[in-house]
Amino acid sequence: MFKELKRLHKHDKPVESSRYHKPYVEGEHDYFIGITTPDLRNVSKRWYKDISDADLVKLITHKYHEYRLLSLIILNDKMKKADLDIQEQIVSFYLSHLEHINNWDLVDVSAYSILGRYLYNIQDYSLLYEFSESKDLWIKRIGIVATNYLIKQNELCVTLDIVDRLLQDKHDLIHKANGWMLRNLGDKDRDLLTEYLFVNYSKIPRTTLRYAIEHYPENQRKAILKGEFQ
Repeated sequence: MFKELKRLHKHDKPVESSRYHKPYVEGEHDYFIGITTPDLRNVSKRWYKDISDADLVKLITHKYHEYRLLSLIILNDKMKKADLDIQEQIVSFYLSHLEHINNWDLVDVSAYSILGRYLYNIQDYSLLYEFSESKDLWIKRIGIVATNYLIKQNELCVTLDIVDRLLQDKHDLIHKANGWMLRNLGDKDRDLLTEYLFVNYSKIPRTTLRYAIEHYPENQRKAILKGEFQ
């Protein structure tokens, strides 16, 4: 598998930034080798059933961003057909390597499909509330993005609870994640979202609000941005 990955490198040497990534935390560094996500998904399809635990550890702890991303795609593929006992093992592995899930796409590809799926299956969301209290940007983002799986199952209240806890966060990536989850919640229950925005309008960061109302009709978006609710 690693020889296959090597052939997919687009850069001769790793670079410290990409078009979509930057250092979001002071002192944080990442390294990119230019493998595309579709290529990584194809590699996962060929290897996820047979990859060894040792190789999975090598991937998720690797300095190359794309290798870590591949490890999470592999875990996603494993989760889809796993029974609850295997899901528990996958989530245990995931949680034991949180320090390596340290960029927005690593969080977004894994939080809801791995952690959110399992917590929904066991109906225990205490970990998400714990994550929302973390000082770590990525753990907080995992906490809110994981609720996307709950939203897909029409379980909406946990998302509102976690957004409430993160409304005062200062980081743009939390503002965006909150808005993204609110938007998805609104696709399930527009009235619930509108009521939430009305009650909390003065506390909601502008970025969060803009994301949350993206699927509203244009005239309603403009009105809400002015604080006008009908």
